[in-house]
Amino acid sequence: MTTSLPHRPNTPVSRIGIIGDVHADHEHLAAAIAHLQSLNVQILLCTGDLCDGTGDLDQCVALLKEHGVHTVRGNHDRWVLQGKARHVANAHLLEQLSPSTRDYLNQLPSTIEVETTQGKLLLCHGIGKHDLQKIWPGTSRMPPEPSDTLDKIIEAGQYRWMINGHVHYRTIIHFQQMTVVNAGTLARRHRPGFSLLDLNHNHIVGFEFDPVPHCVRKHSLTPCHHTTVFNSTRDFTGNWEPVTLYA
Repeated sequence: MTTSLPHRPNTPVSRIGIIGDVHADHEHLAAAIAHLQSLNVQILLCTGDLCDGTGDLDQCVALLKEHGVHTVRGNHDRWVLQGKARHVANAHLLEQLSPSTRDYLNQLPSTIEVETTQGKLLLCHGIGKHDLQKIWPGTSRMPPEPSDTLDKIIEAGQYRWMINGHVHYRTIIHFQQMTVVNAGTLARRHRPGFSLLDLNHNHIVGFEFDPVPHCVRKHSLTPCHHTTVFNSTRDFTGNWEPVTLYA
């Protein structure tokens, strides 16, 4: 039996809960869902990588299904299904998973489109259908990583927002035609947290666990005077000041 995807709202959404790479942390996932629902979000989005972690993957899948969280497939989820890269830390093996969890992982899409009040949103794990790709404008510590794939998505002009994961670093990268929000992760070794995108009030709020969720950063969605706004990733120069959703 195939598990059906949750239904998307019939009207464009403006209050969006964003959950990053889960990595089997069922406790953080339950807390993130509960907190975002208490803030009256209209939709919950998750960037995948449900697998490979120290928590209970079956419980994570049950939570995502129960609360109708729109979730895409991450590279770790794909690897489990393909039996690849099982040398990674806290790796899951396909034969260890319940039939319902295997079925859920099998039917996860690589991308999901969501209609918002400010235009269409693309939810993915890496960049579009490519779950291992990432971007980084570049800082003094990390060189820039441009992406032809993202540039083509931007130039097509179909999306106003892109929510992705994979990098585990909750940031906002502004382009002239599209804003990219990295959802980060729930994994405890990488500053776990989640976010609320509020289009009506023109801000995004970052939350962290300490140990319960609390607000640590709020940004206007309108770039301020010192925020770099790129035309494409070809503009990455390596001197970017990250716009983070961390304390």
